[in-house]
Amino acid sequence: MPMTLPASQLALLASGGLGLAGALGMAGALGQQPARLRVTVATNAPRQLLAGDETVWSSAAAIGWGEPPYTTGFRALWSAEGLWIRFDAADPSPWHSYSHRDAPLWEEEVVEISIDPDGDGRNYAEIEISPANVVCDLLMLRGDPDKQGDLGWDFDGLRTAVHPWDIQGGGWTAIALLPWEGFAALPETEVRLPPLAGDSWRFNVFRIKRPHGPADPQRDLVLAAWSAVPAESFHVPEVFRTMVFE
Repeated sequence: MPMTLPASQLALLASGGLGLAGALGMAGALGQQPARLRVTVATNAPRQLLAGDETVWSSAAAIGWGEPPYTTGFRALWSAEGLWIRFDAADPSPWHSYSHRDAPLWEEEVVEISIDPDGDGRNYAEIEISPANVVCDLLMLRGDPDKQGDLGWDFDGLRTAVHPWDIQGGGWTAIALLPWEGFAALPETEVRLPPLAGDSWRFNVFRIKRPHGPADPQRDLVLAAWSAVPAESFHVPEVFRTMVFE
């Protein structure tokens, strides 16, 4: 089940640097998570947010999911520039081989968000980020059972960064800015951009971990979703949850 961990407690329990593995490992003791994420306003410069400075991210509400040693945390903030998202992925041995945009990153290891501003389950954005800061961004025209996506679509103005952890146990942090103009390019999607306080969107976040590396990528495969999916597919908009802008 998805668990919550307040951002203030995440910061207090963090072992140092960008790593949150110790904090996320405690998430299971904190009870069931409400089915929405509060997204508050970022007050710091974009370069500080993209750098992952914990002091500027500590005000963001946090969610966490997964089992040790591969727990994952997620936070989001919003600003005049767009929606800021952050994944903290505990991982003693992240790996990658793909190095070009829109490679099939789902065949390796990624963190991933699907975000549907108008909540109709169609024409939503999917962003995947690898431990090497390689990006796959696509337009999902619809989800399962007749899934169809457009890999030729790019999220306008997307900026990403990945920071490896420097603590025992290891892991990595992925941060992205999703500018409002990128959401404006989603077809047949009419929402206020930027949103107003009180507006809500639908989303889900995911993690793919392949513990045995490229030699045996299917063994002990971890497909972990914050909002649980009914099968081995993340493309189930019906289980997306709510983010509320405040």
